[in-house]
Amino acid sequence: RRDGKDMTELDWPEILLRLGAATLAGSAIGLNRDLHGKPIGLKTLGIVGLSTATVVLLAVQFGEPGKITDAASRVIQGILTGIGFLGAGVIVHESERFRVRGLTSAACTFLAACLGIACGVGQWRIVLVALAFAFVLLTIGRSVEQSLACRGAISRAFLDHRLDSITERSV
Repeated sequence: RRDGKDMTELDWPEILLRLGAATLAGSAIGLNRDLHGKPIGLKTLGIVGLSTATVVLLAVQFGEPGKITDAASRVIQGILTGIGFLGAGVIVHESERFRVRGLTSAACTFLAACLGIACGVGQWRIVLVALAFAFVLLTIGRSVEQSLACRGAISRAFLDHRLDSITERSV
C-alpha cells in the first residue's frame, strides 16, 4: 500500500516478461510488414507494442491485482485513440490520386497496440491466439483476396459478354 491505496507491485522478471513480450509481438507483426516492403515495420511496431505495454503497466501498478480499474481503462482508451492517429498517418502518407493505401499497415499498428495492452496486463493466451490469427491473415490474406478478385473479374467478364450478345441480338 502507498498513500492508503492498494497497489500491484510487479517484480523485475514480470516487468521484463511483459515488456519483452509486447516488444516481440509488435516486432513480429512489423517484420511481416517489412518483408512486404511496407512503410511501417519491425522497429515502429515493436516500439508501439513496447510503449503501450509500458503505459498499461504503469496504470496496472496502481490498481488491484488481477483487475483493470477505471483509470487503467481510460489509459487504454487513450492509447487506442492515439494509435488511430498514427494509423491515419500511415494511410494519408501512402495516399496518391484518391487511392486508399496502407490500411493493412494501419490495422497492424492498431494490432501491435492491442498486443501491447494484452501483454501489459499479462494476458498471454490472448496474445498468442491474436498473433496466430494475425499471421494466418497476413500470410494467406492477399492470395485469398486476389483469388476472389479474379473470380469477380471472370464473373463480370462473363456477364458483360452475355449482355453484349443479348444487345447484339436485339438490334
